[in-house]
Amino acid sequence: MKEILYNYDNLKLEDIDEVVTRTKGLIINSNNEITLGYSHKTYQFPGGHLEDGESLEECLLREISEETGIEIKDAKLKPFEKITYYSKNYHGSGKNRKNDIYYYIINTDAKFDMNNSKLDDWEKDGNFTVKTFPIENVEQVLIDSIPDNPINKVIVEEMLDIFKEYNKIINMDKD
Repeated sequence: MKEILYNYDNLKLEDIDEVVTRTKGLIINSNNEITLGYSHKTYQFPGGHLEDGESLEECLLREISEETGIEIKDAKLKPFEKITYYSKNYHGSGKNRKNDIYYYIINTDAKFDMNNSKLDDWEKDGNFTVKTFPIENVEQVLIDSIPDNPINKVIVEEMLDIFKEYNKIINMDKD
């Protein structure tokens, strides 16, 4: 598993006040399309925060179900990349945060069903929806979204990095 650390504030582990762990999935179907969440004028790979007592895989499957209505069964899940962010004074909270985000590839032809989703208030406020794109178009879709929300500059950079690693894995599998 590839690991990337972003630590622009040069924090040390002992400077960290809280740790948040997330999981995200690249949901790819047999038509070579990818499913993305869209909320607050921002695209995201479906996923979310780890809850107490959950494994990373349980978190991923719960979050995908909550956000897309897709139920994944009997999946062999293994993260292919981990990104860690060290953030000083995270969003003005006064706390230094370590964010660990684990990325998975999920191959499924299950269709999203927003009637079976369980969105939280933040997602509802942002008119959360799910969109599917041909995989060859997703980089341009993400780049085109950058002006829509100031945070997209950071999120899109991360998503493009993840997508590049995904493409390396897929191309290795073809060889």
